[in-house]
Amino acid sequence: MQTSYETHGETKNPCVILIHGLGLNKQMWQWIIPNLKKSYYIISYDLYGHGSSSNPEKKPSLSLFSEQIADLLKLIKVEKAILIGFSLGGMICRRFAQDYPSKTNAMVILNSPYKRDEKAQSAILNRLKQLEDYGPQATVEDALIRWFSDEYRKHNPEMLNLIRSWVMKNDPEVYPKIYEVLASGLDEITAPTPEISCPVLVITADEDFGNGPKMSEAIASEIPNSNLIILNGLRHMALAEAPKVVNEPINNFLNQITNDRLNNED
Repeated sequence: MQTSYETHGETKNPCVILIHGLGLNKQMWQWIIPNLKKSYYIISYDLYGHGSSSNPEKKPSLSLFSEQIADLLKLIKVEKAILIGFSLGGMICRRFAQDYPSKTNAMVILNSPYKRDEKAQSAILNRLKQLEDYGPQATVEDALIRWFSDEYRKHNPEMLNLIRSWVMKNDPEVYPKIYEVLASGLDEITAPTPEISCPVLVITADEDFGNGPKMSEAIASEIPNSNLIILNGLRHMALAEAPKVVNEPINNFLNQITNDRLNNED
């Protein structure tokens, strides 16, 4: 299987791997890369079954996507990286940190789910059934409502068109199989044993209906060396709607752990 990826910044800098969310692609990081590439070696890539990467050759799983990161690190000849994962990407981060703790310097988990209550789980399984029956067009409009604030949607049709176009390009045969990972993969990353030991920043938005504050609080509570930030007045795609608001805490976190590592080496 082939992974489509891009590199940004200088190889001498600490490596940051960007892991996009379900139905999206590496282009979703366009709002964060210009800021980070000044100080970090950035790798953005397409998950299997997304963008220009190969379709998965076996049943999609968090472990498969974790292996994809390990293979990518080997390809670019990097031993360890900081991971930034959005939504499903945040789940993959957690799986990778469990599978490859020695390769994980730190993580930023953006707008990512925790175990759902019965109502929320039923809702995501209903969306999965819609995808299986009718393809990406069956769920994309409701997704845009969940992802962007009401006011932003009124005034930014070009952004909605961009995100819609990404979702609609997904293979209707493959997309539901990967969606099932989002729907059913949480048990294996809940209460990880051993605990995740690297520094972690958990960020969500107060209006992210499917991946909100309670979920992020629960994620952070299970990771001893973690910090939690809740962004006000934003929804799931806060990174696209208000990139400066998201970039600031990420920058602060990365700079802090980088400085701490340098100080420990002195």
